[in-house]
Amino acid sequence: MAESFAFNIADKLLGKATSLLVDQVSLAAGVYAELENLKDTLSTVRAVLLDAEEQQFNNHQLTDWLRKLKDCFYDAEDVLDEFGYDSLLREVVNEEGFRGKVRHFFSTSNPLAFRFKMGSKIKGIRERLDKIAADADKFNLKKIMGVPVPVIGPHREREKTYSFVRASDVIGRGGDNDKIVEFLMQSRDDDQENMSVLPLVGIAGLGKTTLAKLAYNDARVVKHFKKRMWVCVSDEFDVTRLIKEIITSATHNRCDDLPIDELQLRLRDELNDKKFLLVLDDVWSKNRDKWLELKALVDVGSKGSKIIVTTRDKLVADVMGTRPMYELKGLSHEDCLSVFIKCAFKDGEDEGYPRLVRIGNDIVKKCQGLPLAVRTLGGLLYLKTDENDWVRVRDSECWQLEQKKDDILPALKLSYDDLSFDVKQCFALCSLFPKDYEFDKIELIQMWIGQGLIQPSQQKEEMEEIGNRYLDELLQISFFQDAVFDDEGLGLFFNFKMHDLVHDLALSVARPDYSTLNFDCKNISTKVRHVSMPKVDWPEEEEEKVSRFFGKLNNNIRTISFLDIVSGPRSESFVGSCILRFKYIRVLDLRKSSFEALPNSICNLKLLRHLNLTCNRHIKRLPDSICKLHHLQTLLLGGCESLEELPRHIGTMMSLRFLIVTTQQIALPPHAQGEKEVKVGWRCFNSLRFLCVDEWASLESLVEGMGTFTALRTLIIVDCPRLLSLPKHLPALETLAIISCESLDLELGNRNGEKEEDIRGFGSLRILILFELPKLEILPKWLIQGPTSNTLLSLFIYNCDNFRALWEEEEESPSLSSSVLPEGTNHLIALRQLKIESCPELSALPEKMGNLSALRHLTIEGCPELVNRCKRGTGEDWHKIAHVPDLRISDDSDSETDALDEESGSFLSKQLVERVKRWRNRAFSNSANRTV
Repeated sequence: MAESFAFNIADKLLGKATSLLVDQVSLAAGVYAELENLKDTLSTVRAVLLDAEEQQFNNHQLTDWLRKLKDCFYDAEDVLDEFGYDSLLREVVNEEGFRGKVRHFFSTSNPLAFRFKMGSKIKGIRERLDKIAADADKFNLKKIMGVPVPVIGPHREREKTYSFVRASDVIGRGGDNDKIVEFLMQSRDDDQENMSVLPLVGIAGLGKTTLAKLAYNDARVVKHFKKRMWVCVSDEFDVTRLIKEIITSATHNRCDDLPIDELQLRLRDELNDKKFLLVLDDVWSKNRDKWLELKALVDVGSKGSKIIVTTRDKLVADVMGTRPMYELKGLSHEDCLSVFIKCAFKDGEDEGYPRLVRIGNDIVKKCQGLPLAVRTLGGLLYLKTDENDWVRVRDSECWQLEQKKDDILPALKLSYDDLSFDVKQCFALCSLFPKDYEFDKIELIQMWIGQGLIQPSQQKEEMEEIGNRYLDELLQISFFQDAVFDDEGLGLFFNFKMHDLVHDLALSVARPDYSTLNFDCKNISTKVRHVSMPKVDWPEEEEEKVSRFFGKLNNNIRTISFLDIVSGPRSESFVGSCILRFKYIRVLDLRKSSFEALPNSICNLKLLRHLNLTCNRHIKRLPDSICKLHHLQTLLLGGCESLEELPRHIGTMMSLRFLIVTTQQIALPPHAQGEKEVKVGWRCFNSLRFLCVDEWASLESLVEGMGTFTALRTLIIVDCPRLLSLPKHLPALETLAIISCESLDLELGNRNGEKEEDIRGFGSLRILILFELPKLEILPKWLIQGPTSNTLLSLFIYNCDNFRALWEEEEESPSLSSSVLPEGTNHLIALRQLKIESCPELSALPEKMGNLSALRHLTIEGCPELVNRCKRGTGEDWHKIAHVPDLRISDDSDSETDALDEESGSFLSKQLVERVKRWRNRAFSNSANRTV
């Protein structure tokens, strides 16, 4: 079931080759010609790859050809990325001027020698690719020219479903059935529509179709509806076909030869003024126009008509449903065991094999509530009484077992096939994480970016935004589940897990490129390029054992990651060995390591994009040579409490976009050293998108200066007790969280003699979180009067003991109407969400609170006097907030609230700040994130 991903890699290579050809001034004539030839060969091969990838599962020779081709593609990408590094290096050299160019010419990376060597490498890759491409002819592959990167349509062979089920065969769904039947029997007078649509949603193998059958055949339902119809929709939402099948199900007569106008007349006539139930099973299409077309044709029944839609995709449910989706959960362990016994034994036979039943109990645990998985594994053992057979199934990964087309992994594979190529590759990378791992959104997206699985968008969409879209797609089809979002529903920080059987699917499509290993592994495939090492026990003779282990790996390793560990590498020699052997590595995750310094040779990892040193409590310095990592995008230094300072020339790391840092410096560079200001660092901060300043006890100020932080989207500052001020101009900043900074003054103006009107503040800010800021007494003027007042959507203020007012009353003109604010005081006109908690000095709301016309959600808790003034109908401040639709007002002793319900609100939980801190504490490092 392993995927080749060859088409996607070829497409990426073509883009890189084209970019290098555009930059032809840097290429000697011979190198340019070889690059052109390589691009031509890539274009030729790419044309047949779609057909090849469709046919590979039925042709072992073709699978082998694709593997050779992909290996060549990977090597070609390494060469092209080296060229990309050279381009970045030239940018740095050009900025250094004449001296830099002379120094570069006489350095070990002499540009003429480099291009000669790279030209030879490209020629070798091109000749190797030509030889592999010549073998394509024997497979008679179809050429598809000029194809954009596709979204592969699913090639489903799932059989059509039917409506019958024997109720006695269904175990554990009685409660679900009662809830569905209750919905079907409802006929409320206040319904605005004649017809209601209920989506049943869940992952493959959960029993959505079985539950729909159970409700469809329930005696109460049969009696309640005049007409009942069952249609299996599957992947193509063909309205004409569906009309025919609805008519056939309603009349038991076929109508294949009728024209479309006659069909729609017959359909409407059949349903007109009748209370009907229609089940649309296995819907995949998200095309709203087609759904509305069908809905208009069937919406002619009498009041109380119902439609049940079964789907794996929550987006389909959003498109079609008129009622909240019914999200089906897994069966209990007891019910799963009953299903397993029924599938593995003849009636009553299990009583004679108690040892097998005990092993079966362990097998059922692997299924985690999925009935289809239980039936699959139970069916494998039917009539088998040899204990070794049972133990083999118990101890094997599901993907290693033989599967029929209707078993669990092929069923899950249908959902996988529906993903785009890009999302498929991102999903495959998830196989590096251990089962039951609690994924972190930010961690995973940065891993995807580090591996080049997310490419910059032509629409200028940020890579992190693209990663969020990919993540949402996997959440929609329940490949990720148990998602725990930040408590205000902002989506800033959230965690999730992957069902064990979905993890098995990831393993099956990712092998042999991705592998989870340990130091004692033998027979490691030479095709492995991405290695994770969870729960590693470090040998006493670390250097010797690491050397033997590395000797088993391909030199072209791209990922080494230590996940879910108590401690990481202990010696600098481990990193040195990585550098010597794996020069093409992109992701190096050394979390919880304990060496004191990185070797200077770290600069030889020219293609490194992601370096994780989180929670190394011993490291004291980073070598200046790290600044030569011009491809580096993610640098994680959180919890490096002994780190004395950042490298002086960190500014030359022009690709850096994500930084978490703990150090002992008083400021980020550039910073004053005596009377001389060191003018480095602006490049780094000009490309930075995400900055988390973490437990930085000495920090007094973030860097000031032109060109600083101009691209920064997210800034998180946690536990910086000496921090005095923020930068005054962060034009792209969207999210700001400031936590436990006891000396911080949020007022940007009048610190250094600036006039208030010169302070531009944060003109893109959307989310602001303020927690434990004892100097905060009133919201700063840049927030309520500057550009931010037009952009801020969500404001959270927690545990600020001296906070006494949102804004000063005297700033408002009493002569004006209460519905109009004077110019310059259009306070927070975009604000939709405001939460104030544990601010005891806040005793009243401003009079102009009613002018916050966009405000939809307001929470006030732990502010005793203010809570009393905001009592519904009687409080002195009630008239100021009566216009807000959703309110939660309570003090510590009074639980009387106007809470939002689960469907509409985000204020039911109350620990957003704690989640920020939890994310800070566990991000990229937690060793205890697996459920025991």
